[in-house]
Amino acid sequence: MSAANEDLERVLHREGIELASIQKRAFAFVIDEVLLSFLLIVAMWDSFGEVSNTQEMILLTNQYLFEYMLIKIAYQTFFVAQYGATLGKMAQKIRVIESGTIAKPSLASSLNRAVFRVISEMFFYLGFLWGMMDPMRQAWHDKTARTLVVNA
Repeated sequence: MSAANEDLERVLHREGIELASIQKRAFAFVIDEVLLSFLLIVAMWDSFGEVSNTQEMILLTNQYLFEYMLIKIAYQTFFVAQYGATLGKMAQKIRVIESGTIAKPSLASSLNRAVFRVISEMFFYLGFLWGMMDPMRQAWHDKTARTLVVNA
C-alpha cells in the first residue's frame, strides 16, 4: 500500500469513516440504473408503442444513447454535488466524499466523476472492476475525481 493510502486510511480511522463495501456500491449502482432506465422508458413510451420487433427496439434505443449518457451524467453530477450521494447510494446508506477534504464533492469533482463513470461503462465496466481490486475501493471515476465512497 502506498504512503498516500496509508495517510488517507489514518485520516478515515481518526474521523470514524469506513469505506463502503463493494456489495453496497453494487446495489446502489443497480438501483440508480433501474431508476434511470425507468425514466428512459417513460420518456420514450410513445415511441416504444410503434416498435414491432426486437431489432426495431434496439435501433430505437441506440438512437437515444447519447442523450441517455447525458442524463446519466446530469443525474450523477447533480445528486453527488448536492447531496453527496445518488438515490441508490442514499438507499444503501453510503455517500461520496473528496479524499482530500473528507467533505461532499464540489460540482467540478462531481462532474468529473460522472463523466469518467460513463467512460468506464463504455469500456466494459473495467473501471468498476479496478475498484474491486483497489485497496481504497476506488474505481476509475473515483481516482480521477479524487473521491471515496464511504458508509453514511
